[in-house]
Amino acid sequence: MNDDKLMEIALQARENAWCPYSRFAVGAALLTADGTVFTGCNVENAAYPLGNCAERTAFFKAVSEGHRQFRAIAICGAPEGETPVKSCPPCGACRQVLAELCDDDFRIILADGVHTLGELLPLAFRLKDAHRA
Repeated sequence: MNDDKLMEIALQARENAWCPYSRFAVGAALLTADGTVFTGCNVENAAYPLGNCAERTAFFKAVSEGHRQFRAIAICGAPEGETPVKSCPPCGACRQVLAELCDDDFRIILADGVHTLGELLPLAFRLKDAHRA
């Protein structure tokens, strides 16, 4: 699947965002190694820490269905009613989840181009690495 198609799927997922507090809708489309795509959107909650980001929603759906190898994720976000044109990179919590499940060369597709996890989260904490020290 090409990057444009994955971003198109992320844009569609964004339509399902539940963001009554921030009014900032985010969508994500996660491509697994076998070509399956899992989508996610942000889901807010009045008790703010209980919300979930689009990226983590997509990853948790994939993992819950038995997927453990991932190729790329497309992420888009913007205020509700606006077309996403600026990059919407993953937050720190999402970057840490990506580091748990992906290698440094994992592809992150944003409005400004393709980045790798290693670029967005250099020196990531990975418990498996800490045990080898």
